[in-house]
Amino acid sequence: MSAVREDARGAPDGARSDLRADCARCFGLCCVAPAFAASADFAIDKDAGQPCPNLGRDFRCGIHRDLRQHGFPGCTVFDCFGAGQQVAQVTFGGRDWREAPGTAEQMFDVFTVMRQLHELLWYLTEALTLEPARPIHPDLRTLLDRTERLTRHGPEEILGLDVAAHRQEVNALLLRTSELVRAGVRGRRAEHRGADLIGARLRGADLRGANLRGTYLIGADLRGADLRLADLIGADLRGADLSGANLAGSIFLTQFQVNAARGDGNTRLPAALDRPPYWTAVGPSVGRALLPISPRRRGPGARRG
Repeated sequence: MSAVREDARGAPDGARSDLRADCARCFGLCCVAPAFAASADFAIDKDAGQPCPNLGRDFRCGIHRDLRQHGFPGCTVFDCFGAGQQVAQVTFGGRDWREAPGTAEQMFDVFTVMRQLHELLWYLTEALTLEPARPIHPDLRTLLDRTERLTRHGPEEILGLDVAAHRQEVNALLLRTSELVRAGVRGRRAEHRGADLIGARLRGADLRGANLRGTYLIGADLRGADLRLADLIGADLRGADLSGANLAGSIFLTQFQVNAARGDGNTRLPAALDRPPYWTAVGPSVGRALLPISPRRRGPGARRG
């Protein structure tokens, strides 16, 4: 039932390794740029552009291994898709905001835009590994190359981008990709795009090939559910129980979504994603994520219904 093409090394999409956060090459941008409010996810209030008090002089988090115990589970959920090191090392040439404080505000604004571009790169790269989408691979490659070029622009150019328009263009191809992939599932495919399934009882549900784009699945019981080839782009999985669920063949799932959910050793994930180390201990909170990322944003161009 797999629709994923493996590369020569056996990895389904090794190219996405560049879209993983490399904190050692960043300037702690996710610890400074966003604002967050004291809540179940964050122990304190912090204004945008204000460094978190846990950020060290070396741009490392002083409580990284114990974030949840110190009241910062929201930090364990966030994923920048590698935008942090791109901004730090490429856009600003390795010069950090402490060394050049005059660049700080611009750098933080660029980071917000860059994260959106890198998220689109994640989806486009995945789409190019999906065999049923081969008829539109040339179009996907063209848009991927164009998006990569945008990430290499200077700060002023990046801040002047119409990201919303670009996202809509990408989303049109991702929608077509989804249709081609899910068409391979026999029988009726569930259509829950943008649906409110908060707390829904879906234990053991057959959701193969389901359209779950932008679906609200906060706190949903998805234990043992079959989500192979389901489109999960932008689905809100905060606090959803994925114990024993099969997401191995799902499409457009991100580490951000996985980190926000609960699972166990029997949860099957796409090869490109990591199992959160806290899954078998304590699940993440169901509070708000970092403020620049709306908890109800449902992927590129997604809409309710």
